[in-house]
Amino acid sequence: MKTISKYAMFLLLGATLAGCATSAITGRKYLRLVNSNTINEQASLAYKEFLKDTKTKVVTGTAQATAVKRVGNNIAEATMRFLNQKGIASRYNFNWEFNLVQSPEVNAWCMPGGKVAVYTGILPLTANDAGLATVMGHEIAHAIEEHSVAQASNQMALALGAQVLGAASVISDNRGVMVMNQLYGIGAPLGMLKFSRDDELAADRAGLIIMAMAGYDPREAVKFWERMANAKSGNQPAEFLSTHPSDARRIAQLQTLLPEALKYYKK
Repeated sequence: MKTISKYAMFLLLGATLAGCATSAITGRKYLRLVNSNTINEQASLAYKEFLKDTKTKVVTGTAQATAVKRVGNNIAEATMRFLNQKGIASRYNFNWEFNLVQSPEVNAWCMPGGKVAVYTGILPLTANDAGLATVMGHEIAHAIEEHSVAQASNQMALALGAQVLGAASVISDNRGVMVMNQLYGIGAPLGMLKFSRDDELAADRAGLIIMAMAGYDPREAVKFWERMANAKSGNQPAEFLSTHPSDARRIAQLQTLLPEALKYYKK
């Protein structure tokens, strides 16, 4: 039994070391055990199901819907140019889609593989293209930084560590699909993707850079989050109770990150 346990621990250590990766924009280290193409494929299927759901009302042919596609495409093109310049574009087999969804929710999200949804409820707060780029840049940053891949890989590492027999099967693509389903609930509402506070703050940093590369003034991000903070009513939960950082912390960090982002900004 001790021999088997040592083997499992050795396999876990080897998989962890082999699966260490560096994020494209912020340079954060993360675990990458799951095949990102597998996650992208599952996300694409889930996105199609979301769009086909009778409760989902996709807005088309309006100025707002056009703005979502225009800003999204600008960000996608700028991001892929950046990744190509770094020689890592081949890592990102993205098939970008941008849709505006009729909903009072103040929300937006980007699934792995570049599947984006913006809810009409957030548009009064975005106010302009730069505000929209703030939101979409942040959500797209989660996908580019592969936060979902890291979360799935962390779950797989935990599962691997808990197993003694058959540990090698944990890092198969099928396991990756199962973990993805557990994390994001394929077929369930997709606006509820949760990331850690560290991931949220990293997406803020990467999102600032992404919007700046696409030609949107990153200083508008601070104004957006100030509008967001002012629009909230009632008592907000303590930061440690939420996966999202407090508005005050987020705004403060954005202000410190502006000099870096402005280096990428060209009008």
